[in-house]
Amino acid sequence: MRTIALSLALLMTWAPVALSAQTAVQAPQVLHPQPKPEAAPECWMGLIGEYGTQADKALILEKDGSLYFRLNNVNERLASQNADRFRMGVKEAVFTRGANGEATLLTIAGTTYPRLPFSSVSGGVFHITPVKPVAELTRLALAEHPPVEQGQFRNADLVEVSKLDPTIHLDIRYATTHDFLGTPLYSQARAFMQRPAAEAVVRANRSLKAFGYGLLIHDAYRPWYVTKVFWDATPDAMKKFVADPAQGSRHNRGCAVDITLYNLRTGKEVMMTGVYDEMSDRSYANYAGGTSLQRWRRNLLREAMEAQGFTVYEFEWWHFDYKDWQQYPILNIRFQDIPPTTASRPQS
Repeated sequence: MRTIALSLALLMTWAPVALSAQTAVQAPQVLHPQPKPEAAPECWMGLIGEYGTQADKALILEKDGSLYFRLNNVNERLASQNADRFRMGVKEAVFTRGANGEATLLTIAGTTYPRLPFSSVSGGVFHITPVKPVAELTRLALAEHPPVEQGQFRNADLVEVSKLDPTIHLDIRYATTHDFLGTPLYSQARAFMQRPAAEAVVRANRSLKAFGYGLLIHDAYRPWYVTKVFWDATPDAMKKFVADPAQGSRHNRGCAVDITLYNLRTGKEVMMTGVYDEMSDRSYANYAGGTSLQRWRRNLLREAMEAQGFTVYEFEWWHFDYKDWQQYPILNIRFQDIPPTTASRPQS
C-alpha cells in the first residue's frame, strides 16, 4: 500500500515543461568515428567466439581483415588455408563445425579448445535459471517499497521517447518472453524517460542518420519493483549485471536507457559483439572479441550517446546513464499509471 501511495504522490508532483523551439530545431551533433571497416567474410562468422574454459579462455576474433587467436591478451594471426584450416606461425589450427555451420571445437597443435556455451555471434536471447519463480518474486516485490531518499529532487516528467521521434525503434524485451528471465515483466511495450534525457536520445538518433543507422531501445524507465525482481532472481555470481534495489537503478529514475543500432535501409537490428542482457564479458564496453565492424558499431553508438551527456556502463555496452540522473527520484509507477497526456505530448 505504501508503494501505491508513493506512486500517486509522485504522479501529483509532475510538472511538465514544454520543449523549447531551440531544442526542437537543434542541429545534430557531428560525430567523428574511425573509418568504417568491411564486414568479415561470412565463412568466418561461425568461427568467431570463445573457446576453452572460463579460467583459460581464448578468443577467435576478426581484426583488419584477418582472423586472430587471442589468449592472455596476446593476438596471433591465423593464415587461412581453407574455410576451417589455418596456420598460426608454425602451428596448425583446425576448426570442427556443427550442423549449423558454427564451430564446436578448435584444435591447435594437438590441444583442443571446446567452444564455450553462448559464445556465437549469430544472435539469440540470453537466459538464466531464476533463483526463485518469477511470479513469486513479483508478488513479493509489489508488496515492498523503494528505499527512502533524502534531499530534493526534480519533479518527474516522464515522456515516451518514440513519440518525440518516431524513427526511434522499440524492442522492449521485458514486455515479452524474450528476456533473460523468460517471463514478461512489463504490461506494455513502451519506453519512457525524463524529458531532458529523452531529448538527448533524440539528438543522438539524429546524429547517427548520416552513418545509415537509427536507435533501437530495449528498455528505458523501469519501475522499482521490477529491479527488485531482477535482483532477487539473479544468482550472486551474476549480480554485477543487475542493479541493487537497496540503491535503486538509474532506470528507476528514468535516466538510463538500454539501446542499440538498427540499419536504416533494412530496418533490422545490427549485430554487436554480444547480445542484449548477456551476462558475460562479451557484454563489457571494451570487450576485444567479435569483428572489426561489430566493435566499430559499438563504438559509434557510444560516441553518439556520450556526445549527448550519457555514460556507458562498463559491464554492458548497451546501457547508458544520463548525466543528471542524481537529480531525479526513484520511481515505482507502472506504465499503465503514467498520465497519457504527459507521456504522449509530442515535440513543439
